Amino acid sequence: MKTLIIAEKPSVGKEIARVLGATNKNKSYIEGQDVIVTWALGHLLGLKMPEDYKTEWATWNMESLPLIPEEMQIKPLKNTAAQLKTIKQLSQRKDVNKAVIATDAGREGELVARWILEYVKFKKPVQRLWISSQTDQAIKNGFKQLQPSKKYDDLYDAAVARSEADWLVGLNVTRALTVKYEDSLSAGRVQTPTLAMVRKQEAQIEDFVAETFYTIQLMINGQMATLASGAPERIKDLNEAEKIAKHLTKESVVVKEVKEKIQTHLPPLPYDLTELQREANQRYQFSAKKTLSVMQTLYERHKVVSYPRTDSKYLTIDMKETLKDRLQAVHGFANEEVKNIIKKGSKVTQMAIFNNAKVTDHHGIIPTEERVRIEKMDQDEIRIYRMIVERFIGLFLPAYKVAQTTYLFAAAETTFKLKQEVVLENGWRKLEPVKEKRRFKQGEQIENPIFEVKKELTKSPGRLTESSLLQAMEKHSLGTPATRAEIIEKLISNELMERKATKLSVSPKGKQLLILVNPALVTPELTSEWEKSLEQIATGKLKKEVFLKQIKIETKKLIKEIKTSEQSYKDYSLTTKTCPECGELLKERSSREGKMLVCTKTSCSYRRFKEPKVSNKRCAQCHRKMEIHEGKSGKFFKCKYCNVSEKMDNTKNKKITKHETKRLMQKVNKEAQEEVESPLTLALKAAMEKQGK
Repeated sequence: MKTLIIAEKPSVGKEIARVLGATNKNKSYIEGQDVIVTWALGHLLGLKMPEDYKTEWATWNMESLPLIPEEMQIKPLKNTAAQLKTIKQLSQRKDVNKAVIATDAGREGELVARWILEYVKFKKPVQRLWISSQTDQAIKNGFKQLQPSKKYDDLYDAAVARSEADWLVGLNVTRALTVKYEDSLSAGRVQTPTLAMVRKQEAQIEDFVAETFYTIQLMINGQMATLASGAPERIKDLNEAEKIAKHLTKESVVVKEVKEKIQTHLPPLPYDLTELQREANQRYQFSAKKTLSVMQTLYERHKVVSYPRTDSKYLTIDMKETLKDRLQAVHGFANEEVKNIIKKGSKVTQMAIFNNAKVTDHHGIIPTEERVRIEKMDQDEIRIYRMIVERFIGLFLPAYKVAQTTYLFAAAETTFKLKQEVVLENGWRKLEPVKEKRRFKQGEQIENPIFEVKKELTKSPGRLTESSLLQAMEKHSLGTPATRAEIIEKLISNELMERKATKLSVSPKGKQLLILVNPALVTPELTSEWEKSLEQIATGKLKKEVFLKQIKIETKKLIKEIKTSEQSYKDYSLTTKTCPECGELLKERSSREGKMLVCTKTSCSYRRFKEPKVSNKRCAQCHRKMEIHEGKSGKFFKCKYCNVSEKMDNTKNKKITKHETKRLMQKVNKEAQEEVESPLTLALKAAMEKQGK
């Protein structure tokens, strides 16, 4: 008998098959003596859409809202239906007597597999593979420690609750806003309060008024002491500041107090995903999505890091024995440092790292035992991997120790403060040596003190970056480490938020959305409570049905608010240009290829680029690159400098479609059966072979 193993992605499925010795490869699965390894392609199923429940729900109107099905159901996704069909056929084989869920070990991974097993009506025993890395050893150990799937029922309930809650709130509110204000307005229980946090920071910048003020500083041997007491820290009037400084120059300056203390900083804990995304954004300007994508590659393809979608920074106690092997694996990045650590017994200095109670689904991100092959990595993968390695190696290094001295200088009743730091031990920190500065003794009188008046300007708050937004989302429990990057990207793709370099801002459309929706969706408190409820469901402390009942009540309340709202809305994407086909106004929309102009009439499909594409075709007169335009007769080249037009050969380099290939091959095969092949047959065969190459 055979075990059906369901992985989340083909790459992971193929690795599991290789480790388990399955070699009989098929398009959608790999079979071995005792196992059949297949895979999802992300989600194969999703919740049914409104029109799947009732035909009248297909029409977007206010009368049908809110849409609340009696029982929510799932349906296959069109693009992956063939893979789902294969899994169903495999599950019904008589030689299959059980299944193993090998999707990502987390809430969403559980949902991917459970929905598949539910859809194919799998009634045989099911077990769960739960691993935190994709190395051969981790996979082998995981299959030796398979758990009954029932152990993860609460996690599955939490995943279903999350999915259904997002459907109820997001779909209903988005449809209500879109219908009422006749524009595509997307809202959701996580994305809207996230957008609101960016807007709150913007409002502070808009309300900010710069003010000039003056400070008095004491310069001693090139070191600057700041005002501590006896005079205003910020003085608005220049004359008053100069008067105070002039008065102080007449006073003798004495070292009133000397305080010394030694600060010990232990190595930082390993990264969780959110901190890694934040730091990669600060160091390399990577978006949260890019960092997650690179991490997935390091985890799945290179197998050199542990599971990335974690919210923990800790390790379990039983992992202590694996750390030496992990050190050996990172030799290529810090050879001498690792050698010294191993010589000293590979002892961890940051013992707080081992805490079973703070490891939930997965431990902190650390290197695996797999030896790194730097030559197979690209620059971005090396950057992220180096960050993880440096943090990991730091766990074995001594603490960073610094002696901090604070001086108080007295000039009559006015005191100034000066801080000095001397590094006693670099430890895990890599710092350049700093030249030691002049030290002072208590009671010492300072010679030649200089009092300076410095003009300063209050600084405006800065715009949020992805790093600071991720930190705020984490603080308010908005989303999970696995979903925060997706939420940010969704806000940008829906034209509610804009990203320029690393800075984030809210679009005019986004600003209006925050006014139009119920305040409960704008503040993070409600969503934070929902996330806590989902965590309670995952740990068996709350029933899914209780949570969803409350969500339905909230949904009705939100829709009622939109229906009765008297707020006005201005569509900033509306242009003055008219559609050449129906005469309606055109809207500006963003796409992957650039800005588009689309018709506002829903029944009209007219769309074109806002700005014509520039081709490599050169103008015959001025030799500059020509633009590509489209007219009634098809596409043509046009020079915007001298207005020369040239017809484009729309058939040149046109790729043959699969349908055309099939039709031509049938014709070739039919004629090939004739005793003598005609010139047409030979030509078609040659064309097919060339196309195949």
